[in-house]
Amino acid sequence: MSKLTETIEAVAQMILREKNYLSDLDAKIGDGDHGINMARGFEAVLEALDTLEHPENPKAVLHAVGTAILENVGGAAGPLYGTGFLCASEVCAEDERLTIDSAERLLGAAIAGIEKRGHARRGDKTMLDVLIPIHECFTAPYADGSTLYECLADANQAANEGVEYTKTIAARKGRASYLGERSIGCEDPGAVSSMLMFRAAYQFLNR
Repeated sequence: MSKLTETIEAVAQMILREKNYLSDLDAKIGDGDHGINMARGFEAVLEALDTLEHPENPKAVLHAVGTAILENVGGAAGPLYGTGFLCASEVCAEDERLTIDSAERLLGAAIAGIEKRGHARRGDKTMLDVLIPIHECFTAPYADGSTLYECLADANQAANEGVEYTKTIAARKGRASYLGERSIGCEDPGAVSSMLMFRAAYQFLNR
């Protein structure tokens, strides 16, 4: 088992543990099924990883994860997260190692794919309000002079702050946008699931 597959398994376990929490958040401004959908997707991810022919190949791992999410997660999250992982796999080398540069490149590709698929941008009260601040922590000048683990720690904090930011703005995308100003005060469920996914990866890598 590779470090990447172990990290993704940690992410999957986080989502499975927080399934009800995510659905409760979604019930406030959406359909109330975000946690259920995400858990279904990551159960499929775990199954895909178990049968992966080359688990040591990060490009193949990311592609398998993206495909499993795309095919099994309902609502808007499936196409968005699935696209993100698939776009990251497209720019990932078969012998890729985790560095500041590789994190910046893969996250950048994932975010570009999500922006294109969801026709969204930062400030729309979506997962991008967490993913973009995470990505910035691996870019210049933020990452200049920092170690990988310092960047990971900064990104973990940025993810938490991104979730808090979504509470201060009105939703402009998805079902929550129907609430308009009434969505202020609630975290975006997609932002929270993105934060939890990164937190799980950070905690695993920081052991």
